[in-house]
Amino acid sequence: MPSNQRIIPVNIEEQMKSAYIDYSMSVIVSRALPDVRDGLKPVHRRVLYGMSELGLTYNKAHKKSARIVGEVLGKYHPHGDSSVYDTMVRMAQDWSLRYPLVDGQGNFGSMDGDSPAAMRYTEARLQRISDEMLADIGKDTVDFALNFDDTLEEPTVLPTRIPNLLVNGASGIAVGMATNMLPHNLSEVIDGIVATIANPEITIEELMQFIKAPDFPTGGVIYGYEGVKEAFHTGRGRVVLRGRAEIQTDERDRETIIISEIPYQVNKANLVMKIAEMANDKKIEGIADVRDESDRDGLRIVVEVKRDAMASVVLSKLYKYTPLQTSYGVNNVALVDGRPMLLNLKDIIEEFIKFRIEVIVRRTRYELNKALSRAHILVGLLIALDYLDEVIALIRQSATPDEAREGLMQGDFIDDKDPFWKKFGELVEEAQTDELRVAEGHVLSEAQAKAILDMRLQKLTGLERDKIRAEYDEIKGLIDRLRGILDSEELQR
Repeated sequence: MPSNQRIIPVNIEEQMKSAYIDYSMSVIVSRALPDVRDGLKPVHRRVLYGMSELGLTYNKAHKKSARIVGEVLGKYHPHGDSSVYDTMVRMAQDWSLRYPLVDGQGNFGSMDGDSPAAMRYTEARLQRISDEMLADIGKDTVDFALNFDDTLEEPTVLPTRIPNLLVNGASGIAVGMATNMLPHNLSEVIDGIVATIANPEITIEELMQFIKAPDFPTGGVIYGYEGVKEAFHTGRGRVVLRGRAEIQTDERDRETIIISEIPYQVNKANLVMKIAEMANDKKIEGIADVRDESDRDGLRIVVEVKRDAMASVVLSKLYKYTPLQTSYGVNNVALVDGRPMLLNLKDIIEEFIKFRIEVIVRRTRYELNKALSRAHILVGLLIALDYLDEVIALIRQSATPDEAREGLMQGDFIDDKDPFWKKFGELVEEAQTDELRVAEGHVLSEAQAKAILDMRLQKLTGLERDKIRAEYDEIKGLIDRLRGILDSEELQR
């Protein structure tokens, strides 16, 4: 073996174990499982954040999907363009998500399994509900991490106000584990969250008075309740869903089965084909014709029943032999503090509440710091206005701006500082932050002195002086309110 080659012999069994563990953890944490806090996988989060950075809010114009995909690929998601576009397409489909997060314009596929148009043809923007998922992201509410090439930062989680994991569900296959979480009604989930905040000891049975069952984007009727109860209590269960169908009788006493809702994730065209196939093969007898009459007003599948057949019997066989009745295995696995965990209904709600409190506290601290920074400047302006003639004289006598700034900071315009500290001492002390403080022996900070020197002459008018005082009073009220939130766990909830 050449000595200049750096080859280290290793045990292949140990190496395979180590490498596969690294791979499996990457898939679990970075691809396949949603975060319990915002209910998103990294690719979904990156699409929403990328669209937000492009300014594609619900009240702005749509933008080409290719432009969005390029933004996400180039900045945050170094994988294939189809993975990003397919993700965005699914988030725009109202039959895939209970509450779509993307507003698509153009051909984004159909319930019949039709492929969406190429990304160069379609356009998109965020749905209004997505604004609630991204609200306050610029207020230090969540942690950011470096992107794949360490040139930009991306959020590790979105500061969502929407319990997205429960309302939209999630599915994914990782290494050695999988998740399949069903969607629920937003109003019901919020009622359940409010009830949990009011009574942290609430039981799952009591929660089920608010969140009664999964709520699917394509409708349908849940058949049997035991699977739902088991899923709510343990995080695992089997939910059986039937399409909504009714039997109609025409004036000639001929019966027809009208299907108006189909089970979640069932391909409508395949369902119609399966019914026709069962009828042709005589596996379901009594069907005269089946046709899809769906239009922009809604889904409608018509199954005509032969005169000598009973529609109720035919419908029972449709449930038995076709996807008109489908079962879903619930497996509520999500990432909690970066670790995959099986969660019941209350676990998910408690994790969301904990996250929202953290977001509210971080947002309040950010807003308090910003309000204190503004109050700090306003106190400096109030001091300058109170000593207006002296301040103007000091500035006129200074040879340079630096000399004027230093004179203001040291209080050279004040003859007797005792009355000054008696009048302004409390204001100066209250309006300070870690970054903006008045140094020992000074009366103004550098930021206050700079604000005074930058002040326009129009600020010296009586009206403008009153505005500064009014703004300070308003900021002071805001500071008191924000401090009240930080001091009260009840207000944080």
